[in-house]
Amino acid sequence: MSAADTLAPVTDLGGPQQPLLDVRGLSKHFASGRGLFGRGGGVVRAVDAVSFSIGKNEVVGIVGESGCGKSTTARLIIGLIAPDAGEIIFDGEQIGTELSLRDLRRRVQMVFQDSYASLNPRLTVEETIAFGPRVHGLAADAARDRAHGLLRKVGLDPALFADRYPHELSGGQRQRVNIARALALGPRLVILDEAVSALDKSIEAQVLNLLIELKAELDLTYLFISHDLHVVRFISDRVIVMYLGEVVESGPVEALWTDARHPYTRALLAAMPSLDPDRRTEEAPITGDPPNPIDPPAGCRFHTRCPFAEAVCAAEAPTLMSTGTVQHQAACHMIDPASGHSRATALAEEKPDVR
Repeated sequence: MSAADTLAPVTDLGGPQQPLLDVRGLSKHFASGRGLFGRGGGVVRAVDAVSFSIGKNEVVGIVGESGCGKSTTARLIIGLIAPDAGEIIFDGEQIGTELSLRDLRRRVQMVFQDSYASLNPRLTVEETIAFGPRVHGLAADAARDRAHGLLRKVGLDPALFADRYPHELSGGQRQRVNIARALALGPRLVILDEAVSALDKSIEAQVLNLLIELKAELDLTYLFISHDLHVVRFISDRVIVMYLGEVVESGPVEALWTDARHPYTRALLAAMPSLDPDRRTEEAPITGDPPNPIDPPAGCRFHTRCPFAEAVCAAEAPTLMSTGTVQHQAACHMIDPASGHSRATALAEEKPDVR
């Protein structure tokens, strides 16, 4: 078999204890354009000094309101946009210096929310999936065979779907094609940016189960971005909560659901819809819109909407610190006994009623 008939597998460089992805102080600010009378419009602080890591074979979810920086973080990781500051380390290699963007494409792939806009309407399903491997040197016949094999893996018969165009597929079928395309180069990390949010619930469940099966079969790691907390709880091992460009809490999924420490996380959980008529949400757990990201509030960025805000919250920004539970961190003055907040011990004693 010639080199053009196969792609060399991406190898594990650092062993199981080394994080697959290590994000350090990642920031991205966008110019907002000129304001009235040609004056400067400032910058949108989309991602501000974000740090986190993802272990090998782990599923990490990112949640938060629209505009919190979830999707921008994903695009920074995959190299679609360049960061203003910070480092991204993939399996011990820094992206941009030790690891080129071309090599990064072999290791990290992304599935987007809009299944139709993600596909070229002029390419058949087979051509779409085979395109990446061919660009990376795989022979045409081998690339076609790989495309057919991946179609089978995602539950689509190549005899029925290989020659179809995107407009001939349903939304669920198109998203399965997008997943197959993302797997065509044999990546180790797949970023799923609202990948199931546009699907109806029955198809969503099928795609989620498919993702779980593929993870086990292909030894994958997922970064799962979603606004649907039910879905995040179902698929994730750990969860990162973002607010206005910053990480405000992170930890194992069950730790957050049973012992959330940040008021914003608690508000998100309280806002989850329930099928139990006795557990109706009668009062909004969080009110108001997020502040303008061009000019975010001083101190804790959530203090303008937080029912527990005190003077210290407006004066000083909290830092992510351990809550006392393994891997569970939150950025809130109420978990810091030295902060001077009057409820510094009360939050730790309260338990959220989230089911």
